[in-house]
Amino acid sequence: MAANHIYVLGLETSCDETAAAIVEVPVENGAPSGAGRILANQILSQIETHAPYGGVVPELAARAHLSHLDGLIAAALNQADMTLHDMDAIAATAGPGLIGGVLIGLTTGKALALAAQKPFIGVNHLEGHALSARLTEPVGFPYLLLLVSGGHCQLLAVTGLGDYTLLGQTRDDAVGEAYDKAAKLMSLGYPGGPEIEQRARHGNRTAHALPRPLLADNRADENGLPKNCDFSFSGLKTALRQATEKAAPLDDAKVADLAASFEAAVADCLSTQTRRAMQLFRHRLSSADRLNLVVAGGVAANQYLRDALRAAAEAENFALFVPPPGLCTDNAAMIARAGAERFIAGQIDAAPMATPARARWPLSD
Repeated sequence: MAANHIYVLGLETSCDETAAAIVEVPVENGAPSGAGRILANQILSQIETHAPYGGVVPELAARAHLSHLDGLIAAALNQADMTLHDMDAIAATAGPGLIGGVLIGLTTGKALALAAQKPFIGVNHLEGHALSARLTEPVGFPYLLLLVSGGHCQLLAVTGLGDYTLLGQTRDDAVGEAYDKAAKLMSLGYPGGPEIEQRARHGNRTAHALPRPLLADNRADENGLPKNCDFSFSGLKTALRQATEKAAPLDDAKVADLAASFEAAVADCLSTQTRRAMQLFRHRLSSADRLNLVVAGGVAANQYLRDALRAAAEAENFALFVPPPGLCTDNAAMIARAGAERFIAGQIDAAPMATPARARWPLSD
């Protein structure tokens, strides 16, 4: 089959970003060929709406999606200079996420597909993150994925489209959730990740001896491979609360040291457990070649954590791929790309009007 291109409109409304995007994906011999192009990427953040509450208020998020999604779709089509009838398919997040928001994007996507008589694909939001590196880099399967976001912290072996094997996950808080809680302990703003990253640049990363949960658990199986690739951040958060209370009253210098110490502990946890997963992943593939590590999700925008994971990848002879910061956080381009891959593979929703919205939808399912 000669190379051609497909065009997919993607919608994302799973949390507090309302987004619409159009991607172009080259196809050769019945498979995606290269990264393709993002023709439009419209995102409306709701940070100012939720900041006074210190977190996302589901009802406010859903109302904002309802108010702005149509305008963003129109803006995306205008930016790409295309119409709905130019699309090969329409994709929308079907979960996991805040169910009210998911329903709005999913229902809108179904309606557009029905009106334009186009195939519809309900996309797993986590699969969007899992494939996001393929938006800008020709990253081929298989690869190891570290998914780090406000609601998820997982290590997965990605061996093909829809083929995801869980190697490790958080036993309590996700990384982004831990950052938000840590920021609140230090009376910083929301969202906590950017606030802590900014303060940590000016702090001493060894000022406070914070714990590294689970890193001491170095059990191995009969092949000498790690048995523990999990994460835990609840104890780290408790230790930070105690350190914050001991350091009170806080000033800018004390906050910087607390933020830097917290970020250093998180980086150690992520890099150590990811190295263990890299060893396990290599053994499962029986490969001595240079393999790939993809880091995705909103927390992947943190430069200090990127640098720590880059060092871990180099130590294990893995190539590191991280999407640009704007594609780490929630966006519709990744949903469009995941939808495009499903469309190319012939995996469209056979009865799109019956596609359910899901508050929970593990990627391993």
